[in-house]
Amino acid sequence: MRIAFMGTPDFAVPTLEALIGAGHDVTAVYSQPPRPAGRGKASRPSPVQRAAEAYGIEVRTPPTLRDPEAQRAFAALALDAAVVAAYGLILPQPILDAPRLGCLNVHASLLPRWRGAAPIQRAILAGDEMTGVTIMQMERGLDTGPMLAVRATEIDRKTAGELTAELAEIGAQLMAGVLESLPNLQPVKQPEDGTTYAPKIEKHEAKLDFSRIAAEVERQIRAFNPLPGAYFEYQGERIKFHSVDIFNQTGAPGTVLDDRLTIACASGAIVPILVQRAGRAPMTAAELLRGFSIPSGTLLR
Repeated sequence: MRIAFMGTPDFAVPTLEALIGAGHDVTAVYSQPPRPAGRGKASRPSPVQRAAEAYGIEVRTPPTLRDPEAQRAFAALALDAAVVAAYGLILPQPILDAPRLGCLNVHASLLPRWRGAAPIQRAILAGDEMTGVTIMQMERGLDTGPMLAVRATEIDRKTAGELTAELAEIGAQLMAGVLESLPNLQPVKQPEDGTTYAPKIEKHEAKLDFSRIAAEVERQIRAFNPLPGAYFEYQGERIKFHSVDIFNQTGAPGTVLDDRLTIACASGAIVPILVQRAGRAPMTAAELLRGFSIPSGTLLR
């Protein structure tokens, strides 16, 4: 099958590799333009661009697909289908209409729950027990298209990073199976009930809020691991929490309860397992406290 692949982050790479491995003719890869990254702010291509170039596939990085010339170039590929995974650009109608079998999207949620930009983090924050991947036929609405395949998995106590990696592999396998069955698959309309939206993560959401119950704080830490990293501030420094346990201790929310850095929440308390100071590698709470004292009784805000 003659395919264009459209994706940008690490999440999308397994799907690209699955298409190549299945023998499809991936005639072009679309990805967002290289961005400044790292301390030197050097321009860095996306993970998908790097993967595609390693396979010798042409990569296109238009800043928008609304430009008529970009649309003509896409239509000229004479595609059977376009496969989209976390591309990050809106596909206008001429793009959606160009491939013979349309544009198929790998979406990291059980639609219609968590349509939008950050479904993995929002599912963790909400305390969902299950999430998964939906392969859908794309249309102009935000993740509203009919579904071609769905596979679920338990969230358990996975971090956003762990869940992203798992769903990336599930999505790759699921998309490969869908392409084998096209055009014989019958799309299923999304249910009307149960729709929720997953807006992109804002930086301020990563600041820990100890006025919430311990279970919610723990979910906040998992949802923002590895990025942007859930944190509190003390003596002008940000301390990130990568993982914590929950204990049934009480105290005024935000109060350090002992020499292990147990922190009281609105109900229950959290005990850090892995933490990180600014500019340092992750470390245990004990290692942190040997060089950065946070005494019992301190009130963290």
